[in-house]
Amino acid sequence: MMLFSIFSYAEALKVALVLDKGGKDDKSFNAAAYAGATRAEKDLKIDLKYVEATDTNAVENLHRSFARKNFDLIIGIGFAQKEAVRKVAAQFPKMKFALIDGEVTAPNVRSLLFEEHEGSFLVGALAAMKSKNNTVGFVGGMDIPLIRRFAMGYAAGAKHVNPNIKVIENYVGVTGEAWNNPAKAKELALSQFSQKADVIFVAAGASGTGVFDAAEEKKIYAIGVDSNQNWIKPGVILTSMLKSVDVAVYDTIKETQAGKFSGGISRFGLKNNGVDYTLDKYNEKLITPEMKKKVDDLKKQIVDGKITVPDYYKKK
Repeated sequence: MMLFSIFSYAEALKVALVLDKGGKDDKSFNAAAYAGATRAEKDLKIDLKYVEATDTNAVENLHRSFARKNFDLIIGIGFAQKEAVRKVAAQFPKMKFALIDGEVTAPNVRSLLFEEHEGSFLVGALAAMKSKNNTVGFVGGMDIPLIRRFAMGYAAGAKHVNPNIKVIENYVGVTGEAWNNPAKAKELALSQFSQKADVIFVAAGASGTGVFDAAEEKKIYAIGVDSNQNWIKPGVILTSMLKSVDVAVYDTIKETQAGKFSGGISRFGLKNNGVDYTLDKYNEKLITPEMKKKVDDLKKQIVDGKITVPDYYKKK
């Protein structure tokens, strides 16, 4: 009995999740990370703590605080945490860190990166197939290379299907506030709709709800991002460009618990189901069998290397 008791009370893996200002309820990027972490909490019996970094300047101190408290794994959500993770990981070389959407070269940091342009190509193709006005739109959050990468892939997918289609592109802002400004995103969407765009892809965190509202008002279509957002406004959201942030977070926690954590880059693209488009009960009536067949064929061609999706990161 004594041995059983000793092993039953083994200390749980301590995991900290540092979300950005969009918070765990943004129905997008942060929500997906939080879902992955809480699933790990349930399945793996870890000790999970999370914070929402409402002030970007506080991120470094949040990471340092968790490191000082000897958390086994500290996960930063979003490119804006790159410098904070780099600094704190160097100060605490025995602690393990993971970073979503940012690359830090250190033996104790795992960088979790996604091929956003590949998934965006697919939803761009769907947008072009659905458009009746030969015009589609893109609303990005913060104007940064990461979001430009979404936009470039989306435009490429749309033009692959229809070389003559017009793609309108706007951004909510140039600071972190852009991720949490639905009113501005709605204004941009309404402007695009007034220019005949009848499908708009939004990659803007919590700001995306403004685009969904505009699409509902104008009885046109929007495309969600990061997590499966089809359920938010069934019949309005054509599809969502899925980034499996939840899977990346869950798998990293699981590997850390199993003693298999390693630093370096983990990439998630179409080949390993890291990105995709979504089809479920909420949007199945919006995507015809012909559209599905076409986009699935494009997906296979990308995976097989027959189509190379332009990548903003490699832009000359």
